[in-house]
Amino acid sequence: MKRDIYELFSNQTDLTIEQIIMNIAISAILGFLIYFSYYITHRGTIYSKKFNASLVVLTTLTGMVMTVIGNNIALSLGMVGALSIVRFRTAIKDSRDTVYIFWTIVVGICCGIGDYIVASVGSGVVFVVLILLGLIRSDNRMLIIVRGARNMESTVQSVMFLTLRKKAKLRVKNTTGESVEFIYETTEKALQRVAAKGENISDMLYKAGDIEYVNIVMQNDEVSN
Repeated sequence: MKRDIYELFSNQTDLTIEQIIMNIAISAILGFLIYFSYYITHRGTIYSKKFNASLVVLTTLTGMVMTVIGNNIALSLGMVGALSIVRFRTAIKDSRDTVYIFWTIVVGICCGIGDYIVASVGSGVVFVVLILLGLIRSDNRMLIIVRGARNMESTVQSVMFLTLRKKAKLRVKNTTGESVEFIYETTEKALQRVAAKGENISDMLYKAGDIEYVNIVMQNDEVSN
């Protein structure tokens, strides 16, 4: 019984130098595929070359770790304990970055245990899916912020209704004794249709008089531009 338990915790498949090189090399190759995928599908405001390069390194390192661990339970438990003391402070700005990090780890694990077919086919499928999803563009939300004199309240509402109709939704209305501020939400296409008619919301509001400022802000899932 004791011998069986010992063999369970000490059992490790002996790998040849060719297998070790193959595990790490394929991890690196697929890591570059992930690098290329991130490069061409990134739609965020800020593209980080350092983060993209770290994806290749993370894939290779995961493959190395899995090659060392093999099916050795003792090593795997020790690795879990060692990694538990590592704290990552880097903030993930885009939820898609988490997908790429998870992708690199999965590829590294597959290559580390020698399952190259799953790593290759799975990476190819994920690559195609990300390319297709990257072609889908959402209609960016636009915020129109208008601040003016308190007596311009009804005038601002009339201008917004006449130009954008139901495409402009009032989200915020702030008032003081002397001023009023509106925040309307609309879409980029709605503003483009207004511009196609030769109209300009900002000019129309300023012509009404007593308007302090008109700000148009693009809002998406990442940051405001």
